Amino acid sequence: MGNPAPDGSPSEIAELVRTHLRDIPDFPKPGVLFKDFTPLIADGPALKALVQDIAERYVGRVDVVVGIEARGFILGAAVAYELGLGMVPIRKAGKLPGETIRESYALEYGHAEIEVHTDAFQPGQRVLIIDDVLATGGTAEATAVLVERAGAVVTAIEVVLELAFLEGRKRLGDRNVNAILTL
Repeated sequence: MGNPAPDGSPSEIAELVRTHLRDIPDFPKPGVLFKDFTPLIADGPALKALVQDIAERYVGRVDVVVGIEARGFILGAAVAYELGLGMVPIRKAGKLPGETIRESYALEYGHAEIEVHTDAFQPGQRVLIIDDVLATGGTAEATAVLVERAGAVVTAIEVVLELAFLEGRKRLGDRNVNAILTL
């Protein structure tokens, strides 16, 4: 069920992700099955392979990496470092000092607001958005809107895991989306 290799089999990196996920039932609320990828980031060689896999796709194609709070910070910073680029954090509302722009969105278990500094991007800057999971698409869509409102261009949205049954990709329109593993 991962993104296929050229021969149609699940890719090596998708299998790596699959073997490092664990299910946490009823988190953050009853009825939600949380896909936890902390075992993957706790495994140094697995984390390195994941970061290198992502970075290789975007060499020379992006100018800055965006990491979405909180797990997207981990991957975003690592991928930015691997690419020799800066990383811009997208934070929950009220967490950034200075002038910000804010976007509200719905997610699978509630509502939230995220924000970014108004001066986080240069006009036309090519942005790679990174997060751990694409579920309903609310967070990724709100992040893309913030990036675009700030004058930058979303080159791609990269996620470790896509929960296809929640159809979050539909909310992202024609934006380029890559999921390493799709369930």
